[in-house]
Amino acid sequence: MAMVEQVAAQIRRNVGQVIIGKEEAINLILVAILCEGHALIEDVPGTGKTTLARAVAVSLGCTFRRLQFTPDLLPSDITGINFYNQKTQEFEFLPGPVFSQILLADEINRATPRTQSALLEAMQERQVSLDGQTRPLPRPFFLLATENPIELEGTFPLPEAQLDRFLLRVQIGYPTEAEENAILERFRRADPLATLGAVTEPGVIEALIAQVREVRVEASVQNYMVALVRQTRESDEAALGASPRGALALYRACQAWAAIHGAEFVTPDDVKRLAPHVLTHRILINPQTRVRGRTAENVVDDILARLPVPVGAG
Repeated sequence: MAMVEQVAAQIRRNVGQVIIGKEEAINLILVAILCEGHALIEDVPGTGKTTLARAVAVSLGCTFRRLQFTPDLLPSDITGINFYNQKTQEFEFLPGPVFSQILLADEINRATPRTQSALLEAMQERQVSLDGQTRPLPRPFFLLATENPIELEGTFPLPEAQLDRFLLRVQIGYPTEAEENAILERFRRADPLATLGAVTEPGVIEALIAQVREVRVEASVQNYMVALVRQTRESDEAALGASPRGALALYRACQAWAAIHGAEFVTPDDVKRLAPHVLTHRILINPQTRVRGRTAENVVDDILARLPVPVGAG
């Protein structure tokens, strides 16, 4: 996994020219990319969600489109349209922003459920069906979506079916005092994102995705993942637990996490580190639990605390 670790370090350093600190958030985005998955970046305004997504896209050398989600956005604004060309006397397809290797869906929860649903096929099957025709998306294809969890006015909650298609959820958080001073110094004269260059290319990323699948997962660690996911369904506090897609997402994410750190196998510690990011947005807690102030994060933390950890795995 030396090549995966090396390229991941190059991307991390390159993004670090723009983003101060937040190494775990950058690593989680890399995990999503190496699983050819999608990431939901959730935090309050002004913490660098959009900047992080743009810096990653530039570093990968992928085609990139940004789409601002608003209540009046239509599904065709995402997928594209068939229009009649009067010169050729034929219908032609005008591809939408989804036909890019990285699509940044900014404030995704501001669009209506009908518009949000236009992304489901693209996220799962990497294709778009329109007017009886199916068109494949460029590969690799990643959706990086941002969401403000605090502001409720003018927003629409993401449906469970769509949340389940995000490999993981990333929270950036506020910078430390030292990091905030460094941000002011770095952005004092110009935006470093404007001069940021690529450090790899899509073909390399596709090769790394294949390598990540070779990371070893011992039977005991796999059983640990399955037990963890199943207990989210059996919890009295959850109305809906993590799906089998969630179990596969946890498996893939742990492989990628191990690979970017140069490991040949997944450890139980990898599972414990990634489970909150992969599973919590897939768990729907019941109303009684919500009234007590408990969250999906609390449910996952409690399961991790009581679930026996396999010994000698690796």
